Amino acid sequence: MSDTIGIANLPNQRHKIVAKRGAHFTLMVVGESGLGKTTLINTLFSTELSPPKNYSKRHAKQLDKLTEVDIIKAELEEKAFKVKLTVIDTPGFGDYVNNRESWTPIVEFIDDQHEAYMRMEQQPQREEKSDMRVHACLYFIRPTGHTLKPLDIEIMKRLGTRVNLIPVVAKADTLTQNDLYTFKQRIREVINAQNIRIYSPPIELDNPEGAEHATTLKEAIPYSIIGSTEDVKTADGRVVKGREYLWGVAEVENEQHCDFKKLRSLLIRTHMLDLISTTEDNHYESYRQQQMETRKFNEPKVKKLDNPKFKEEEEQLRKRFTEQVKAEEARFRQWEQHLIAERDRLNKDLEMAHSAIKQLEAELDNLQVGYGRGSARR
Repeated sequence: MSDTIGIANLPNQRHKIVAKRGAHFTLMVVGESGLGKTTLINTLFSTELSPPKNYSKRHAKQLDKLTEVDIIKAELEEKAFKVKLTVIDTPGFGDYVNNRESWTPIVEFIDDQHEAYMRMEQQPQREEKSDMRVHACLYFIRPTGHTLKPLDIEIMKRLGTRVNLIPVVAKADTLTQNDLYTFKQRIREVINAQNIRIYSPPIELDNPEGAEHATTLKEAIPYSIIGSTEDVKTADGRVVKGREYLWGVAEVENEQHCDFKKLRSLLIRTHMLDLISTTEDNHYESYRQQQMETRKFNEPKVKKLDNPKFKEEEEQLRKRFTEQVKAEEARFRQWEQHLIAERDRLNKDLEMAHSAIKQLEAELDNLQVGYGRGSARR
């Protein structure tokens, strides 16, 4: 009987191919300024990929400024395995008084990367394909202790259909453990009620250990995080990454304090390749299918601003807005006229009151004069 044919060695071959090529991983971070996005990225990859932001300059800008998109690239290597990392930062999101459509540049960036990749696939020469498709999006939630804001719900709904969305509770050390538990529970309830699609780690039933780990990762969503690249000393003499307070140290890698280790495991140690393949097989294919059903081959994508339907909707919105402004102005003028009429009425009442007072004073003077004459006769 002949030996085995060698199919069992295919996983090893696959490993060698992946190790040789390395991986190209694109991570997007979305959230308001001051929630520690840059710090978390630097903590995750144990290097300063991005310097700290200067928020004072940004807030000096006009209040209705659109969200920017910053691209940071780096090449990381560990045990001869290379990862070409791209981090997409979104400064300006949710920071301004007018946050209407502040998510548009973020959503358009994700769609544009699918579009660029699809067009490159249609070219005769495809050796040098530049792939900037976003494999995972960390959405930073402010640790208010209440629930998701309407802006959070709106952007998460739009992102969840386009990218592997991973919600995180920023600066978890600002909440007590009980408040954090309740906050995470409320967020999960809103996500379910609003049908927001988030990334769910696949559970492999034939791998009990892996299935248990995936279940633990799934149950921890949204991940509570503490970001810090600083070394601090704990009360028992250990040196750890964390933040020092009067009551003690909030440790980044302590699972009693936050879910940083779970998030790092999901993004890097256990599910990076799944995030990449899910983007390829689900999100990109969904975009590609949708575009190919509505466009002719090689036809350029219709931008939102160029779409006649969008222009018509925009004109209707502008008309409705103008009508509302006119109605408000009319209401204001009516209110102003009412105030003027009320002022005139009060002035008349005041004049009448003054006249009545003067008349009463005159009558009082006459009475006093009459009383004086009567006393003189006596």
